[in-house]
Amino acid sequence: MNGRSPSSEGSKPERPESLFFPNQRKESGTSNTRVLYGALKSNEAARRWIVRGLVAAAAAGAFGMLTGDWRIGFTFGLLTLVSVMVWSARRESEIPRWRKPSAAQRRTEAQLKLMKQLGYRVLHARAVPGGNGQIDHFIVGRRGAFAIDSESWDKRLPLRNKLEKLYHGRFSKNERIDEALEEAKRAEELISKELGRDISVRASLAIYGPGMPWDSHRLRGVDIITGTKVRKWLRSGRDRLSETEIEEIYQAAKKALPPRH
Repeated sequence: MNGRSPSSEGSKPERPESLFFPNQRKESGTSNTRVLYGALKSNEAARRWIVRGLVAAAAAGAFGMLTGDWRIGFTFGLLTLVSVMVWSARRESEIPRWRKPSAAQRRTEAQLKLMKQLGYRVLHARAVPGGNGQIDHFIVGRRGAFAIDSESWDKRLPLRNKLEKLYHGRFSKNERIDEALEEAKRAEELISKELGRDISVRASLAIYGPGMPWDSHRLRGVDIITGTKVRKWLRSGRDRLSETEIEEIYQAAKKALPPRH
């Protein structure tokens, strides 16, 4: 007899860390996932730059050969690279692709990128708990807090205001206006509760397509904005918020208005 039981023959001793750190493997897996995601994202950025460089090089080569002056080709290549970068920046969206942002949402988002450089904080595609609505863009900056829904309507039909009612052709859009107001008011309540003090959220609809006789017009408590004038409208707010207040409202909005799934 050697003092070992048959059942223990050939068995492996249990690793101490599995006894004391049961979540170690899970944390390691999460870490690996983050590393993989970062690598993929980095590779995607590298691919974009390679494509841009190839396009610019092709343009430089083509114009250099046509003009017989490589300095002109080089200059045109640089201009092509800048143009491609601007075009890409306008098309790239912070809204995850699986949420399928509309063309109108992307156009508004492109305008808001400049406002972010001026200190405005922006959230896109946020759900409004307690309802089925979505705020396409929540913005907070020096002039206040804003909720914008972006809409693309048929440009062949005129847009007009008649007796405090908005018509697109012969179709009333009052229901859509009331929805935007309800979403903004609900967001106002939730963010105020999260902050512990009252704030105001200005509701709006950014309309692309039909021509309008105004840049912005307040109707039924909602600002109806010409889609291309979003930046101008944001600067018309009457509030005056400090950088600290902007950050507090932004962080409260991130908690109160979860991403739309």
